[in-house]
Amino acid sequence: MSVTFAQGFLAAGQSGGLKSSKAKDVALVVNVGPQAHAAGVFTTNRFAAAPVLWSQQVLGDREARVVLLNSGGANACTGSEGFQDTHESAELCATLLHEAGVINCAAGDVVVCSTGLIGERLNMAALSHGLNLCVESLSESGGGDASVAIMTTDTVPKVATHEINGFRIGGMAKGAGMLAPGMATMLSVITTDALIDPDSLARILRTCTQATFDRLDSDGCMSTNDSVILLANGASGVKPDEDEFSDALYVVCDQLARGLMSDAEGATKDIEICVVGAVSDHDAVDVGRAVSRSNLFKCAMFGEDPNWGRILSAVGTTQADFDPMSVNVSINGVVVSRNGGVGDDRDSVDLSGRKVTVNIDLGAGAHSATILTNDLSVGYVHENSAYSS
Repeated sequence: MSVTFAQGFLAAGQSGGLKSSKAKDVALVVNVGPQAHAAGVFTTNRFAAAPVLWSQQVLGDREARVVLLNSGGANACTGSEGFQDTHESAELCATLLHEAGVINCAAGDVVVCSTGLIGERLNMAALSHGLNLCVESLSESGGGDASVAIMTTDTVPKVATHEINGFRIGGMAKGAGMLAPGMATMLSVITTDALIDPDSLARILRTCTQATFDRLDSDGCMSTNDSVILLANGASGVKPDEDEFSDALYVVCDQLARGLMSDAEGATKDIEICVVGAVSDHDAVDVGRAVSRSNLFKCAMFGEDPNWGRILSAVGTTQADFDPMSVNVSINGVVVSRNGGVGDDRDSVDLSGRKVTVNIDLGAGAHSATILTNDLSVGYVHENSAYSS
């Protein structure tokens, strides 16, 4: 059910013809109330796409009723015409929902998200066709179709749900390439029927994304369209405290983030880089990200080579505070480097499975962070060189 798991939400996913494959490419998520609180976190790429710029304006008052999404076109780097296309799609969406008797809302209540090829304007006729079909097919069971409609190079839809103490959270996400932080690293819509004020909603979303989606680093490339949208309607009547809601939202965000990493383009390894013993969280993240972005390390993982020298060399490029003679590195439980030098026999490391855990102990403090990444495979190179994406 994904985004319709929480009470008071409808969704749909249809094919409008944006994709040449005729696969589903337009999705709609509608909050039928009673409240319309909303928050968003977006890419920090300076070439932010038109739908990102529009949606940031929509969420200025921290309210929104609808999220309109499309695959088959990013509407990025399309200038003022692209922004106008986004505006027109929001206007059309509001009009169609009103005429269908679903909800009464204005264009300023419609968040828009797009994904696909950069630098081409959307086929507005196709988008309009798909949107009409979505409005006609909105239902409480439409979350599955919506999660499929936002896929691009994804091989499977990503959905997550969580229920605790009388309130629910559900979400969907897409993303398989250009997974790097700067928020958000992909498209995601999350819904909840909890009673929560808009200021808290925005603050908690940022905290959870920083610890989940922002810790993804598949290929070091940041999209122009990254968006995470959270809608809250209070339909359950349950008002959790901030810590309880934050913990629940973290569960959903973490499930979605891990689903994205597992489906990274061409990946054969799911890699957790766990940095401990850091002076600060910033240092821990910096070290983990340096390793995750080392093509040498990622190639070694693809070749199932426990080459700890490539790990240490990446750690050594950072400004993190540590003594190189105090650093230990483990790969899948084997201490391959001890005190900045040779550790146990590297041949005892088993890298035959998909899951790889790299533990880096800086021996300098009490802070830690985990970065999720994947190997650099032949499949990744092929997928990103054989055709535009």
